Amino acid sequence: MEQYDEIKYQEAAKRVQKIKGFYTHALVYLVINTAIIISQIQFSNSDNWSLELRQFSTAFFWGIGLAAHGLSVFMPTMILGKNWEDKKIKELMEKEKNNKWE
Repeated sequence: MEQYDEIKYQEAAKRVQKIKGFYTHALVYLVINTAIIISQIQFSNSDNWSLELRQFSTAFFWGIGLAAHGLSVFMPTMILGKNWEDKKIKELMEKEKNNKWE
């Protein structure tokens, strides 16, 4: 049982690293894109700054990547549930165990 606990600990540690990586990515996204937008406002040539699509292109396309990163981190547990993997492993092990004795 101790080996099982160690495996579960390692899986949890990997999951925490993935979540931490996503939060770091989101923070960098916010800081960099805020700086880009502020610099575009400050260095615009006109006194009347207007919103243009090209000014948000970096945030938009990077946002798509950030969303994909978030889905890869959080979606598996949202769709399959927290214990789905454990249940499936046990189910397959039982199936294999029953097939050996037939």
